[in-house]
Amino acid sequence: MDRTIDLNCDMGESYGNDAELLKLISSANIACGYHAGDAETMRRTVETAKENDIAIGAHPSYPDRANFGRRSMTFSPEEIVHLVTEQLTAIDMICRDLGTKLHHVKPHGELYNGSAKDSGIAAAIAKAVINFDADLVLYGLSGSLSIAEARFVGLRTASEVFADRTYESDGNLTPRTISGSVIERAEDAVRQVMSMVQKGVVISTSNDEVPILAETLCIHGDRPNAVTFAEAIRQRLVEEGISIKAAI
Repeated sequence: MDRTIDLNCDMGESYGNDAELLKLISSANIACGYHAGDAETMRRTVETAKENDIAIGAHPSYPDRANFGRRSMTFSPEEIVHLVTEQLTAIDMICRDLGTKLHHVKPHGELYNGSAKDSGIAAAIAKAVINFDADLVLYGLSGSLSIAEARFVGLRTASEVFADRTYESDGNLTPRTISGSVIERAEDAVRQVMSMVQKGVVISTSNDEVPILAETLCIHGDRPNAVTFAEAIRQRLVEEGISIKAAI
């Protein structure tokens, strides 16, 4: 049986390691200007992703550059549809100009976290995506409302797991405000990845085995050790005979 996993990375956020990461991953989630990035950065990142045959994704956020999109904000469903659509339009125009196309959408930060737990936010994002392009894949937290609402409207989805974040026993990510929410050592990240990909479980911070579906695996590009993590994870996946391909 052919085993595959998508290795994705959040990028276009001006951390200077995108070119290295794009040689190691299979899909890129590119910031659309609301939490990081700008038109020039988007264009450069899309162009480099295209050169490396990497699936290109939009990484829309709340309008919160001051807090890197990681502050909780309140918007109506209509406003969420608008802000997501605006960001998809911005990066889609760049893709078209460069002769390529969007493959997926992965919300960022608190927009992502909110959509995992709040059906209203999740439904608004799903509505924005399917109205913009019904062929796009929605990347969302494995087992979350984000995935459920996207499937409900007929979108293809990719259940996402994280290499560099710890999990609570309910399957949600450990909040960044809590110590130990971020995995700091590559060997620990590799161990968690292989458990999720090969066994379908993740060990929570309370030492519980939590069932999880891993279809796409995220590495955060804003971490100083992102390239080291990507290299170690990719090497181990290849050693185990697991192909790295964009989610379909």
